[in-house]
Amino acid sequence: MDYETVPADAFGRSLRGLGLNLLVRDVAEELAFLTGVLGLTPHRVSRDFAIVTGGGALVQVHADATYHANPLLDLLPETPPRGAGIELRLYDIDPDTAAARAEAQGAPILQPPTDKPHGLREAFLLSPNGYCWVPSRPLP
Repeated sequence: MDYETVPADAFGRSLRGLGLNLLVRDVAEELAFLTGVLGLTPHRVSRDFAIVTGGGALVQVHADATYHANPLLDLLPETPPRGAGIELRLYDIDPDTAAARAEAQGAPILQPPTDKPHGLREAFLLSPNGYCWVPSRPLP
């Protein structure tokens, strides 16, 4: 699917499985983290919306203003973290590379790359809106 040109209704009908929609104060700021730290690829970028892909994931990023009629809007905190209690895991993203990029951007690193007993090397990184991203790779 060409995410740059697909009509919104066709895109919506194509979605399957679990969908991730992130509400953010500033789409460009969140994209800088998602692309610069996690190496994800942005599509159809505007100041209000973007589709982001990579590591087997598809994420939609929406500016708060796009959710004017959504019941979640009244529940959003004024300041991050917005995603407290959820880990957004990307199993095909190198945690060492992502953590180095996060450090270079000044993004908070909750846990540096660590080998875990469940067979993964993973890092816990906070995006500008307080979402916890966990890039990880299987241990050899």
